[in-house]
Amino acid sequence: MVLRGYVPTSEETLQTLAALRLQSLNSDFSTHAPFPRLEELFPPHVLHARLPPLPHRPPTKCRGARLRAGLLAGGLWGQALAKQRAERDQRLRGRLREEGASTMAAIVEKWKLLQGMGRPEAMAAYMALVREWPGFGSTLFDVDLQAVRPQLGVVQGQLWQWATLTALSLQSPVGCGPQRLWLGIGAKAVSLYKPGEPEPLDSFCYGRISSFGASDSSTFRLSVEDRDLLFETSQVEEIAQLLNTYLASAGTQRLPRPQEPPTSPPTSEPTVLPQGFCTAAGPWQHRPPVGSSHS
Repeated sequence: MVLRGYVPTSEETLQTLAALRLQSLNSDFSTHAPFPRLEELFPPHVLHARLPPLPHRPPTKCRGARLRAGLLAGGLWGQALAKQRAERDQRLRGRLREEGASTMAAIVEKWKLLQGMGRPEAMAAYMALVREWPGFGSTLFDVDLQAVRPQLGVVQGQLWQWATLTALSLQSPVGCGPQRLWLGIGAKAVSLYKPGEPEPLDSFCYGRISSFGASDSSTFRLSVEDRDLLFETSQVEEIAQLLNTYLASAGTQRLPRPQEPPTSPPTSEPTVLPQGFCTAAGPWQHRPPVGSSHS
């Protein structure tokens, strides 16, 4: 989780976590101790983020200009551009090695300070640091938020709209493109994070989730109160299964599908949710993927 970048914290804390991992693996610092590779201790994306961005080449406007550029690319200019790219890649690799060596040196210095700490203490300190993130314990999925819309029962016939997420506000979609987010599924709530940010953009306790399901193999829909959120992800089934597990373990009651007659008369008594869950906005309902045989 840490190495994949799913624990948003400072670089200093990431170095401390790496030092604690070394202490738990090798005990006290020694020049003879085996050293794991840096990518086994520290998130690689942090090092890559230090590198300068690649220069942006504006697109060629007209067809004639593109044709001339293509002809030049096949000649001497093409060879010169290839040489420039190779030199640039070599400089970036050199810079990455320097950043890696600097980071490893900082980790080793922190490791030396842990002398005398036993393996159980090192593991406990590691977990204590990771637990400081409020989202600890959630399973994170990379998703693209494609759209947010009012449910059809609320506003009939309204098309999907591009949505901009701001903290605790999914109610006012405005024009923009898809957004890469983390979808965090925990025991008490579903949260949306901007990658690398420690605080969620929004969180929904299970009482606010009225339904969820898959439109196809890569599209997942989450209905929160009067809004539908549409995500694109390669982990549709995993998300649905985990939501089902948490909802079942929470003891939330599943009611019949709309096309099925109710098996008991309606009651005026509200559904009692487990302690720690918010008041339900309505009965949740898992809608399986199109063509699925799941009930």
